[in-house]
Amino acid sequence: MRNQDAGNATPSQVQSVDRAISVLELLARNGETGITEIAGELGVHKSTASRLLSVLENRGLVEQLGERGKYAIGFGIVRLAGAATGRMDLAKLGRRTCQGLAETLGETVNIAIADDGVAINVSQARGSAAITTQNWTGQRTPLHATSSGKVLLAYMGDVERKRLLRRKLEQFTPRTTVDPDELTAELERVAEDGYAACFEELELGMHAVAVPVHGPGGAVVAAMSASGPSYRLSKQRVRQIVRPLAEASADLSDQLGYFTE
Repeated sequence: MRNQDAGNATPSQVQSVDRAISVLELLARNGETGITEIAGELGVHKSTASRLLSVLENRGLVEQLGERGKYAIGFGIVRLAGAATGRMDLAKLGRRTCQGLAETLGETVNIAIADDGVAINVSQARGSAAITTQNWTGQRTPLHATSSGKVLLAYMGDVERKRLLRRKLEQFTPRTTVDPDELTAELERVAEDGYAACFEELELGMHAVAVPVHGPGGAVVAAMSASGPSYRLSKQRVRQIVRPLAEASADLSDQLGYFTE
């Protein structure tokens, strides 16, 4: 969806985005800057620069220092920078958590985040019993056919989840749930139970279970999963490892700044 929208952007829209980024870079480099200097840097009329600054100010990305004063970077940038930093912290801290849990369970442990309608794995560790050598780090996997993806779907906003479920869902195996109503009912159970399981839904012979990872404020920022062959990671064993998986996730959540009362 996002890529299609980008492809349909007009030249003037692309130019406006480029100018907005140039403004932010200018303010980051020079600090407080007047509108005349900004217009000169962009090579546009002051009225054009003023309209651009007004949009950025409305989004909190720049702020005017006093009436008719100079402009500076706004606190909205802090929010965006914090999100990027949080993602990097998640990958860094997640590697240590994944490794410890993988050693305990003997299975492959992954941490995934939601990004543009898919799940992206940011950390992975393989336990002693893991039979696959595939590295999923950086790989994009479907939300509807993975345990991590179902966790991310279950805890995302209603509008975004409904938008994603309106798309045609790919049938990876005969066990993949592609009916939106069935999947919605399953996601409600995931949110209620606090974990999601997948039994041969992405790949025949593979089972997985995942739990949410919380960030500051309690929002679900990622999912932590354990996966393995169906003959070893049976449905009974899946239920047994939910607790250690949740404990490891809680520990990572604490490190990310989420503290339960």
